[in-house]
Amino acid sequence: MITELNEYSPADLQDLEALMHELSSRGTCTESQLRAVIEDGNSHLFILRESGHIVACATLCVSHTPEGTLGGVESVVVSSACRGKGYGRLLMEHLLQEATRLGCHKLHLTSRPSRVAANRLYQSLGFVLHETNCYQMRCPEMGGCHS
Repeated sequence: MITELNEYSPADLQDLEALMHELSSRGTCTESQLRAVIEDGNSHLFILRESGHIVACATLCVSHTPEGTLGGVESVVVSSACRGKGYGRLLMEHLLQEATRLGCHKLHLTSRPSRVAANRLYQSLGFVLHETNCYQMRCPEMGGCHS
């Protein structure tokens, strides 16, 4: 069963830390990061548990712009021990239903080309590759983002 994580235990934090590390070798999930997601009304962290442990997650980030309500899909990962069970599809289908419920008229997501199975899943759900320039900038810890 997929649920939105609204409160967490130390074990949940540990499970999410392990998942983020599977997503990226530099991936982290600190308590302050997790608390920020849970406390933000426009961030929705959906999880799937197996034997009491979080084994898959995905985040829906909703933003309201002049062109309408947009959704961003972030941090989608299924534990390597649980891949091939359809958990990624279940999670993404749930996220799509929630995005519709929340009024999103468009969803964005990025995925590294090396994540072949994930990219195949996204395409099977109706996502299409959108050619664009994708820019990224790291903001300093203090002082915000600026040139």
